[in-house]
Amino acid sequence: MSIGPLSELMLQHMVLMNLVVPGLIYMLRPTVPSTVSGNWPLATATQLALLWGWHSPPALGAAMSNPIIMLAMHASLTAAAAWFWLAIYATSAAGRWRAIFALLITGKLFCLLGALLVFAPRALFGAMMRGPDMVSMSESLADQQLAGLVMLVVCPLIYVTSGIVLASRWFLTMEAQSRADG
Repeated sequence: MSIGPLSELMLQHMVLMNLVVPGLIYMLRPTVPSTVSGNWPLATATQLALLWGWHSPPALGAAMSNPIIMLAMHASLTAAAAWFWLAIYATSAAGRWRAIFALLITGKLFCLLGALLVFAPRALFGAMMRGPDMVSMSESLADQQLAGLVMLVVCPLIYVTSGIVLASRWFLTMEAQSRADG
């Protein structure tokens, strides 16, 4: 099976939202103001709303057929991911549970979207354009399932790993405070 337009798009999203953006934010974290962490609920909700909104059949169909809309989709999803990861990395030691909660909610809802793409009984997005040829409905379903699998593999790896790193730092901070208190 070859990679289709939807799975290619999903790979782009995963690389931008879950590798490039968090990596850049992590490198910039000393310069991130701590006030950003208070925005974690809105940053989480915005990222999830944009992700689910852009992956609705009408919105995704419009983006796949219009380069300007596609650019808007990439830009808004990348900006929302940047805001989310900024809020996660800016969380203080005392509030790390909030960041872990945001990662849990986001990871679960990303996985739910991936599962919907994998287990849908039919192609949710119809036949997608691929160059000069239309992709058949069976190829479109296979492409959709591959796109969902990409989400189901990448999202838990990123969000669970980030949660584990935050939790371990949180526990190490509490242990150090406990030792300091005697």
